[in-house]
Amino acid sequence: MVDTTLFELVSPEKLVMSKNVSMVVVPGTEGLFGVLPRHSSMLSTLAPGVINVYDGDDVTDSLFVINGFAEVTEERCTVLAEEVIPVEDIDTDKYEKQTEMLKDEASRSESGSAEKIRKNIEEREQILAAMINAKNH
Repeated sequence: MVDTTLFELVSPEKLVMSKNVSMVVVPGTEGLFGVLPRHSSMLSTLAPGVINVYDGDDVTDSLFVINGFAEVTEERCTVLAEEVIPVEDIDTDKYEKQTEMLKDEASRSESGSAEKIRKNIEEREQILAAMINAKNH
């Protein structure tokens, strides 16, 4: 029998995926990590990027995730993400427009609130760069 591990991907709205997989590769803030059956337990925060789900040597699903965390045990990998987008549905225009609106808002803000907006802009730019990278691969 082929060894598998349970992979569950959850967004605020719903359970996006729950299935037994050969491997899942997750974008952690410290870098990509692969989860195989009987993986040692760990927790990781997520970086914006693509989760690849494997059945044997084949990638069966590629999903872009934004923020959240992953919990890995010997039996499962559970990812809780703020946003989940199938790679083929990535819309960079939406994030480009949001970034431009934030830049405009920052230019009109007082220095205290402008710093908070600038951090939000940096986060949006990181998400946008990861999205462009995902679409190009």
